[in-house]
Amino acid sequence: MKFLDQAKIFLKSGNGGPGALSFRREKYIEFGGPDGGSGGRGGSVIVECVDGLNTLIDYRYQQHFKARSGHHGMGRDRSGAAAQDVILKVPVGTQVLEDDNETLICDMTEVGQSVYLCQGGDGGRGNAAFKTSTNRAPRKTEPGWPGEERWVWLRLKLIADAGLVGLPNAGKSTFLSATSRAKPKIADYPFTTLVPQLGVVGAGGKEFVLADIPGLIEGASEGIGLGHRFLGHVERCRVLLHLIDGTEEDVVASYKTIRGELEAYADHLAAKDEILVLNKIDALLDEEIEDKVALLEKASGKKVMTISAATGDHIEELMFILLDIIGVAKKVEKEAEILEQIEEKGEPNPTWQP
Repeated sequence: MKFLDQAKIFLKSGNGGPGALSFRREKYIEFGGPDGGSGGRGGSVIVECVDGLNTLIDYRYQQHFKARSGHHGMGRDRSGAAAQDVILKVPVGTQVLEDDNETLICDMTEVGQSVYLCQGGDGGRGNAAFKTSTNRAPRKTEPGWPGEERWVWLRLKLIADAGLVGLPNAGKSTFLSATSRAKPKIADYPFTTLVPQLGVVGAGGKEFVLADIPGLIEGASEGIGLGHRFLGHVERCRVLLHLIDGTEEDVVASYKTIRGELEAYADHLAAKDEILVLNKIDALLDEEIEDKVALLEKASGKKVMTISAATGDHIEELMFILLDIIGVAKKVEKEAEILEQIEEKGEPNPTWQP
């Protein structure tokens, strides 16, 4: 299945059915009166978050989604049938944006979440709805209310706990395959990874989701290489794992290149927790490892870990560090969610003490 993380689609809800103009006609009943029923409601367009999907490829081959109009009303006070809704099924992590590709309509983050994007038009009233004591035979009806139409963008941002970033050939795909059951393509040329990959990593009886995105190069924010659009897939990550190829001559330049692209993409992404890792130490001498680690720590102001994704050196230690950071982040998010719910209900804050 091909991976598609962005699509533009046209939506149109159905019109409401018109009301009926009808009078009761039966033998021996001279004045039957109006009995025209109302029209049915037009179908709505709904987006629903479902499990089992990880791409928007369904919206590559169909871009127009239109609901049917409601059925017209009929005599004998019969209302028209409502039209069936059109349900768009999307994977977890999909954002729906306006035609400008900037204004967020909704963010689908939980399975079962659904949002109405276009409401179906209400059915028009038949003449039976207009009868009064002074107007016994109204000939007035209403047409159905029109539906809504709009263009929207669907943008998928994968939901993962940790994200891998780095230059091409930094060893990200090798790291993902060594720590999970994912089988990404691995080769000795740049841009082996063309689409994001997810893997479930286990350590100490716990699990977390790791995302690998295509490598970034200098100028990716200006469209060079594969661009930096794939950085959207690590926006939701709680921590970034920055891999640096230890065989590079200038590891500081590699570090600064990725940091520059993260900052050019979004400030909140550059501000995320980051673990700096020097990879491929199996191909370096001990003196080279010490020198490059010292240079990176001086340039970044952070502690630098050393691993070899190919041989598995120090990977387990790194996994436990990631688990600790992710666990703390989840705890903070849970506490913030509880406080937000308390504020919405207007209840006193239980953590406050005089």
